[in-house]
Amino acid sequence: MANTRKVTITLSVEAVDSIKTLVESGQADSMSGFVQHAVTTALDDIGAWQSMLREALDETGGPLTDAERAWADSVLAPKRDSAA
Repeated sequence: MANTRKVTITLSVEAVDSIKTLVESGQADSMSGFVQHAVTTALDDIGAWQSMLREALDETGGPLTDAERAWADSVLAPKRDSAA
C-alpha cells in the first residue's frame, strides 16, 4: 500500500449509510476506499481550478488588484438579510 496515515473524520449519518449501501452493492470497494477516492477527486478539482484561474489571470493582465478584488467580493458575496 502507498504511504498512508489513518485519520478520524466525521460524516453525517446519511453519508455513512449511503457509502455503506454503495459498498454492499459492489459500487465501492470499501468505506475507506470511497473516502480516499472522494478526497483525491476533490484535490484534483481544486488543482485544476487553480491552474485554470492562474492561466486566465496570466492572459488578462495578471493577479487581481485590491480594487478588483473588492469589487468582485461586493458582487459575489452573499447578501445578508438586514431584517434578520
